[in-house]
Amino acid sequence: MPNVYPAAAARHTGASMVLSPRGMLGPAALNFSSMRKSLFWRLLQARAVAAAHCLHATSESEWAEIRALGHRNPVAIIPNGVDIAATEKPQFHGDRVLLTLGRIHPKKGLAHLIRAWAAVEAAFPDWRLRIVGPDEDGHAATLQALARELGVQRITIEDPLFDDAKLAALQGAEIFVLPTLNENFALTVAEALAAGTPVIASKGSPWQGLEARGCGWWVDVGSEPLAAALAHALAQPAPALRAMGENGRRWMAADFSWRHVAARMIEVYDWLTVGAAQPSHVRLS
Repeated sequence: MPNVYPAAAARHTGASMVLSPRGMLGPAALNFSSMRKSLFWRLLQARAVAAAHCLHATSESEWAEIRALGHRNPVAIIPNGVDIAATEKPQFHGDRVLLTLGRIHPKKGLAHLIRAWAAVEAAFPDWRLRIVGPDEDGHAATLQALARELGVQRITIEDPLFDDAKLAALQGAEIFVLPTLNENFALTVAEALAAGTPVIASKGSPWQGLEARGCGWWVDVGSEPLAAALAHALAQPAPALRAMGENGRRWMAADFSWRHVAARMIEVYDWLTVGAAQPSHVRLS
């Protein structure tokens, strides 16, 4: 409905409308509750998307998903902005932390992560895994049962964190991991990098730049590729991981700052409303 109401208003007033799907048009998202989504799509949602004068994709992969579904609207490819941590990462003492943070939902691939952790836990006794986020549809209990079945020990599934506590968790981890099945952007990856923490992300997310920028690993979806990446990453000495985290922080400051992102979005609005030149990040095809 947050898309349907603005589309109706745009038709009534003649205003331009920009729609940000935020991954809702990706195959993994559409597969959850697919019958309800299909019905709502036919009744209301398809018209709302078609009415948009421009769609906003946060990555190349989301643009590709939009086109794969047959939508021909112009698409502006602009990443999400991220706050850059103002303080440096602390010096670590005690257990080394592997962190994942976000919704505890089947889409996030956390079962793959627990299976991968079970494969490497014994080899890295100084590391522990934290899974932090809001539980959706009781998925946390499913993951806890899986952890018990696999006999993993150094793992916690925790309630969500916000604001300063969230930043402290991101900075307090030596590695952030996202084993997701599908993401249009994966803001938590950007947040971890902005906090100076290197990242292991699955190819369900659009973060191939992790390896080119020297700040992480981009691996195939699944427990076996993830276990191999964990075995390599957890073996890295702390100074090497800290250096990778600094690479990521510099990348976020250069390309994902709010000033940079806002300027690109303003160019789209000026193009739609006052006839400014088409921005280079808007694709018509």
